[in-house]
Amino acid sequence: MVTGAVIMAAAPNPALLLVGRAFVGLGVGMASMTSPLYISEASPARVRGALVSTNGFLITGGQFLAYLINLAFTKAIGTWRWMLGIAGVPALLQFILMIFLPESPRWLYRRRREEEAESIMRKIYPAHEVDGELRALKESVEAEIEEEGSSEKINFMKLLKTKTVRRGLIAGVGLQVFQQFVGINTVMYYSPTIVQLAGFASNRTALALSLVTSGLNAMGSIVSIYFIDRTGRKKLLIISLCGVVLSLGVLSAVFHETASHSPSVSRQETAHFAQYTCPAYRSAVTSWDCMRCLKSSSSDCAFCASAADKLFPGACLISNSTVKGLCHGEGRMWYERGCPSRYGWLALIGLALYIIFFSPGMGTAPWIVNSEIYPLRFRGVCGGIAATANWISNLIVSQSFLSLTETIGTSWTFMIFGLISVAAVFFVLIFVPETKGLPIEEVEKMLEQRDLRFKFWTKRPDQIKKNSDV
Repeated sequence: MVTGAVIMAAAPNPALLLVGRAFVGLGVGMASMTSPLYISEASPARVRGALVSTNGFLITGGQFLAYLINLAFTKAIGTWRWMLGIAGVPALLQFILMIFLPESPRWLYRRRREEEAESIMRKIYPAHEVDGELRALKESVEAEIEEEGSSEKINFMKLLKTKTVRRGLIAGVGLQVFQQFVGINTVMYYSPTIVQLAGFASNRTALALSLVTSGLNAMGSIVSIYFIDRTGRKKLLIISLCGVVLSLGVLSAVFHETASHSPSVSRQETAHFAQYTCPAYRSAVTSWDCMRCLKSSSSDCAFCASAADKLFPGACLISNSTVKGLCHGEGRMWYERGCPSRYGWLALIGLALYIIFFSPGMGTAPWIVNSEIYPLRFRGVCGGIAATANWISNLIVSQSFLSLTETIGTSWTFMIFGLISVAAVFFVLIFVPETKGLPIEEVEKMLEQRDLRFKFWTKRPDQIKKNSDV
């Protein structure tokens, strides 16, 4: 990542900028897979979820800080070079600090370095738990080696045929795909655009509100740290997804109302800017409203609101900086993406609710589940498959969002995300096991014997037994 940041900051042409971006992308991709795995393998079961959630908080908190830092660089000379180059500083700091981190004790044990593994585990676990953890780890590794005949070679066909690995992959990959397909990164990447689609014309307002969404995302990660080991992964996922469905329903309804009740286009108002009239509107024989003006297929047009009230009939004009300046010069609002609406504030509430519900559950739990659900032998491979599925889904959704809003409208786009979220609820109920409080070695046994448990709010028999023994 350090190399990529330096290349991007110094890039003399777009080609080298893409090369730097590729280096950064590789770094982010590897970190997104290995960080949760390392934290999971080096953490006691009772706080494992909270520690992996802390990783999520540092990511979302870093995104918020990045917004603020970029805002500070907007008036600096060579603005974008500073924005891209500064990313190398935390990467370099992390590289230096990682030199002092111990290796994963489970990885060491798998490599026959038992003494090192035991030494590290005695630093991590309370004294009375170390012997039990070492026994469980030894049994798990020996069982895997006995089954495969080798501690090094991985048979990919065996990976798919093994029941525990297959069930783990279905749950882990499915969660990563649904995390993206419920629309989170469209909200994060395009929050200024969404705010404008809701009827807020000012770019500055849109950017300020996008800072709010980033901040809410970071706050949601803090909530996850507190609840993930108290309520459990599955329950938190269900609550999160139900809230996401509700907020997407609000957003869909708001954008439907905004589109169907947009201000009309007045010929008198438009004639005020006669030479800048939208060509498509000039030849129209039927009445137009703001939304039809913006979606004119034959011309690039914008809506200049009435000076008296933005909800009154306005003008449909050619969209360029000159005309925009004329519109603003008369104290009017200029709309290029969305139309004036009395319901815009409801869109902001829906957007905030979406982040508030998504972040504590679907924002962090998929990474937590993927860090603890796979057998030790296949953990790196399966974690890589799940992380790849996440980033591919991210690419698909982020690249299709704006095209969908232009083709079927913003309301239907959020409706599709809502329907996918409903499917995600059933997926979690059926395919995702509860791993709260389980040592990693016991997760494999649970997957081997797992049955469908729709009553996710009840405790497992083994949990009840443990509590009674205590």
